[in-house]
Amino acid sequence: MIEVLISQVVNGLVLGFLYVLIAIGLTIIFGMLGIINFAHGAFFALGAYFAIMLSSYIGWAGFIVGPLIVGIIGMLTEVVLIRRLYGKEPLLSLIVTFGAALFIEAAIRLVWGAGGQPFSPPSILTGVVEFGPIVTTKYRVAVLVITAVILAAFWAFLRFTPYGRILRAGGRDPQMVSLLGINLPLVMTAAFGFGIALAAAAGALAAPLWSVKPNIAEAAVMPAFVTVTIGGLGSNLGAIVAGLLIGVTTALTIQFWPEASAAAMYILMTIVLLVRPRGLFGEQWERFE
Repeated sequence: MIEVLISQVVNGLVLGFLYVLIAIGLTIIFGMLGIINFAHGAFFALGAYFAIMLSSYIGWAGFIVGPLIVGIIGMLTEVVLIRRLYGKEPLLSLIVTFGAALFIEAAIRLVWGAGGQPFSPPSILTGVVEFGPIVTTKYRVAVLVITAVILAAFWAFLRFTPYGRILRAGGRDPQMVSLLGINLPLVMTAAFGFGIALAAAAGALAAPLWSVKPNIAEAAVMPAFVTVTIGGLGSNLGAIVAGLLIGVTTALTIQFWPEASAAAMYILMTIVLLVRPRGLFGEQWERFE
């Protein structure tokens, strides 16, 4: 029993780290732009499809190039569409980004078809590994390591680079950043593209684990919003903690109470919000109050 429990916790951490990547991208976009991006899951799906397509041409470098391309698409989306929503009614951003999500899903169906896309991990990452009582696949270990590296690099980027400091300051007070002579529209475009690229990276990593089909966004967008809600709007640390909590909770529920697995994260969210209405690490942000 203990071996099964530990293995499921590891599987839950893998799932949780994928949720964290998606949720942090969502947090960046909300914190910097004040936009609730309902199309985030669609960009996650786009990252999976680009990884599959590019892997047939450039191998597993497609896992790097694919998210970068989707990030550029995200920046173009911000310039053409999202920029018009700043300072407008929040409901408008929900409607517009929901429409964008439907458009991206329709484009995926047009380009890649309505059927599922098979995608296997590289041969070097096939098979299982054992660490004492832990039994899991090599690819899940690789996902765990890669996502941890991405998150560590993201933390270092925010903490030690000038642009990272601009992002942190802009999330609190974008007008102040603009008054310092920084090109705020360019910063917002880059922030949106960066957040989208993180979601696309999660999609690329999830492709060999999940069933890649046009509506795969549905499996990503709701956990992302739940993660942000539990962690607290605008909190990167909250997104990390909440994503891992949701992943482990979901994995354990699948193992021991499969019937409740779909509702597990919503039950967890309800419990957290009853105790902490702003989420685990939520703060009062004056610009949104």
